[in-house]
Amino acid sequence: MRARRFVADLDSSAAMLRALAGFLHGRDFPTLGTHRHTHSLFETLLPVVNRLSVPLREAAYVRGGLAEALTPDALTHFDAEAVARWVVARYPRRRYPAAVVGASNGALVHLCAALGIPWLPQTQLLSVRHDGRVPVDEPLKDLDFAREPARRLLESHPDLQLHHTHDANHDRLLLRGLTHFRVKRRRLGTAYVRFLEDVLEPGATLFVSECELRWPTLRQGERHVFQQGALGGASPDEYYLGGPRVAAWLKSQGSPHPRWPTPPPDSDSPEAEWGFEPALSEDLQRLARKRRWRLRRIVYPEPEALSPLVADLYRHWYRDRRMPLGQLLVESSILLEPWWALRTGAVPFWMVLNTRPSARALEHYLDASEPWDALFLMLCSRGVDSLGLAPLQRWRELLSRGLDRGELLGVDEREYPRDFASAVRYHPALKRALTPRHPMPERMGLERLDAFLRQHGDRYAVRWHDTDTRPRHVSAGVSSSWMQ
Repeated sequence: MRARRFVADLDSSAAMLRALAGFLHGRDFPTLGTHRHTHSLFETLLPVVNRLSVPLREAAYVRGGLAEALTPDALTHFDAEAVARWVVARYPRRRYPAAVVGASNGALVHLCAALGIPWLPQTQLLSVRHDGRVPVDEPLKDLDFAREPARRLLESHPDLQLHHTHDANHDRLLLRGLTHFRVKRRRLGTAYVRFLEDVLEPGATLFVSECELRWPTLRQGERHVFQQGALGGASPDEYYLGGPRVAAWLKSQGSPHPRWPTPPPDSDSPEAEWGFEPALSEDLQRLARKRRWRLRRIVYPEPEALSPLVADLYRHWYRDRRMPLGQLLVESSILLEPWWALRTGAVPFWMVLNTRPSARALEHYLDASEPWDALFLMLCSRGVDSLGLAPLQRWRELLSRGLDRGELLGVDEREYPRDFASAVRYHPALKRALTPRHPMPERMGLERLDAFLRQHGDRYAVRWHDTDTRPRHVSAGVSSSWMQ
């Protein structure tokens, strides 16, 4: 089977890869960067879907998810190296001063765009069909269904780690027909190594994106964990133990359960979608030492911790270019647009989801930053009144802090959070709203990033660690932060 068949269009890792790769090719990111045939399909169908009744709209969303999912039998044909070759083929083959490997992150996409460098994801999503055989609010039945496909997948891929997730809050609709496997690379593999060796300049910098976020899990094997729930809106304790808020929400959803029936977790692991698996560090260090590259770890406690730093970096860069500094573009999940941010001089601030914790992250950033003339906000709809969803009134309050303007981009307020057509409307709405146009800048040099970090780096919850990559027989004279 073609490697492309295994890549879900609506996964965060794949969408961010397409956004960055498109930018490096000089392209923007309409309809989530989907391929030409699905691009036109999205533009035609999603506005029609938005006009359906709620049950029909939800059914259409589920069918769209199933169209991307694999049967358990098809999963046996998965080839991680073929997918890695597909990943590296997205990027222009030219020389780069640096590259990033590791955890997925929307703010990281903007950092890479500014620096003009590629990012290779550690994590990828595999959606597996169960066609309704698993009740949404019974995660243990999902675990039973997935046990044999998981065993076969790991048996054929000894360098992968499997995080089977069941999030009956945010993914409630999709779980009607499928389950989610997220695989993390513990080794770089041939395709990633060859790409990096081919495109990185002598003396290049190899960045590592290390999100430290962890989540309670049920261990199923040496390289297999089951994660109940996910980041955003509900706590791990609520997912595993329940509580009054969970009971009330499940009742509102028509569930027969007062909590999700799951045994207490017996381990904790890197969070499935956003966390970094440190087993990959050994390969990265070995390759950097061999090629005499500078190895630099970007370590942050949770996904949105990187967003204030990247936003402020852009604002300082624009100030040095003597550009207006007043437009903040707030992005949500897979709705992001690196090309138009730089083309219009907008400062990007990325949020994980459309939930209350993400709204608080934005609020904290607005409190700490200089006032903004205009605030623009894109909201990614998941089709569920999820536990912890931030209502539109909350977003309007935050937008009201724009001195001149505060605008939702491509959001149908009547249909939110079942506003599936926002995946089409965000892009033309953004192009209409953001002005003026500026020449696309030359890429930001690494020395500019270093200067910014020397002056302002202590303000952020992000740590930058250089690793000594000199041959082992040469004494470094200082201990390496990598080994501490």
